[in-house]
Amino acid sequence: MCPCQNGVTTEQPAEKSEMVQVPLNGSTSAHSVASTAAATNGVNGHANGAANGSAPRPQRPINPYAPRASDFLSNVSNFKIIESTLREGEQFANAFFDTKTKIAIAKALDAFGVEYIELTSPAASEQSRRDCEEICKLGLKAKILTHIRCHMDDARIAVETGVDGVDVVIGTSSFLREFSHGKDMAYITKTAIEVINYVKSKGIEVRFSSEDSFRSDLVDLLSIYQTVDRIGVNRVGIADTVGCANPRQVYDLVRTLRGVVSCDIEVHLHNDTGMAIANAYCALEAGATHIDTSVLGIGERVGITPLGGLVACLYAANPEYVKSKYNLPMLREIENLVAEAVEVNVPYNNPITGYCAFTHKAGIHAKAILNNPSTYEILKPEDFGLTRYVSIGHRLTGWNAVKSRVEQLGLKLTDEEVKDVTAKIKELADVRTQSMDDVDTLLRVYHSGIQSGELAVGQKEALDRLLRKHREGNLTRSSSPSPARA
Repeated sequence: MCPCQNGVTTEQPAEKSEMVQVPLNGSTSAHSVASTAAATNGVNGHANGAANGSAPRPQRPINPYAPRASDFLSNVSNFKIIESTLREGEQFANAFFDTKTKIAIAKALDAFGVEYIELTSPAASEQSRRDCEEICKLGLKAKILTHIRCHMDDARIAVETGVDGVDVVIGTSSFLREFSHGKDMAYITKTAIEVINYVKSKGIEVRFSSEDSFRSDLVDLLSIYQTVDRIGVNRVGIADTVGCANPRQVYDLVRTLRGVVSCDIEVHLHNDTGMAIANAYCALEAGATHIDTSVLGIGERVGITPLGGLVACLYAANPEYVKSKYNLPMLREIENLVAEAVEVNVPYNNPITGYCAFTHKAGIHAKAILNNPSTYEILKPEDFGLTRYVSIGHRLTGWNAVKSRVEQLGLKLTDEEVKDVTAKIKELADVRTQSMDDVDTLLRVYHSGIQSGELAVGQKEALDRLLRKHREGNLTRSSSPSPARA
């Protein structure tokens, strides 16, 4: 069981109530700013070409992270997700999904909009077989797949469960051929053809994947992929089983494979070296069509490409496309569901849903965020049903962020007065972080002193006296006996 189970950590972050909530509306978007800059680049703000009567020049792409026209193989804006929480995720050290939990996760993933849901092989256990049949009967929009060894016995059990497709896998690296199944490439090819033809005869999808692809001989890989492509496999799969590949290696292998097969290409990427998201993105750039993910990246060892992290990366490239495909506000619910099931916390730095994902602290950042959130955010929290915050009770705070809080509280202070009270916040925060209640109390006491004439800008001793008076008044009220009841 993980040490941070049930939210217990050695150091708790500040509560969201201790931060300034930044309004989601009313800010100029990055798109509109870029559009305006591109359209008005002439004398006195005339549109390009307007002064001489010529047609406007073509505008450059607004989003620098979007696919370029030269990326003719790229599928960054044309991909499908094979969600493997209920297969790869079951291999996570803490994972045990009973039938009820599996159904809840499957329904949540379907509501999010993933195209495929992959389940543990029904040959693994009798309960796995029953669960597979149960989920197939739910009538979900997502296609249901199961993952099996390249073996006829597994294939027969799988097709009888009612799945929409079967994912066939066998190790092809010298490590796995010698120390795992002990078969040579001739046997692997012969068995793959037999299993694929059998699954195809049942009218359902079939994918063939090598295991440990990046430590396999390239000639062996391309040979078996071409063979299964010729007999009509729906997809071939590349697996970075030990998480050893880097983005350039992934791009090179996928692009090479794209040149020799006509079927779709799926990638399954482990995260042992922290490369899974980057590798998945590069795979799509090189022509892959399907990416395996799991919620929070759970899986064998440190897991595979996390669903949320991949969505964040692809959203940055083409937000409108990603929003049109997936119900993004569902992401937090799905991650909380899985986190609870496997007894871990959602990491504080998790893309999109992490506790601090849309929290801003530095004063320079806060000023820009308040003017235009796109200055320091590539993701829009509102698209994920979330809210951004500016933390102000610390020594790094800036007066613009404090001014925003002053306005939210309905107080009237000049910029000089806001700067003066900000200096006091910093002074107090050098001793300890100030909660939002601490900051609000200071702002109200300061405002009251200004309004009554007891305080002016720069009068530190007068402010300290007012704060002491406020604290003593609170202590007196809290220590006074309650009125006796009649």
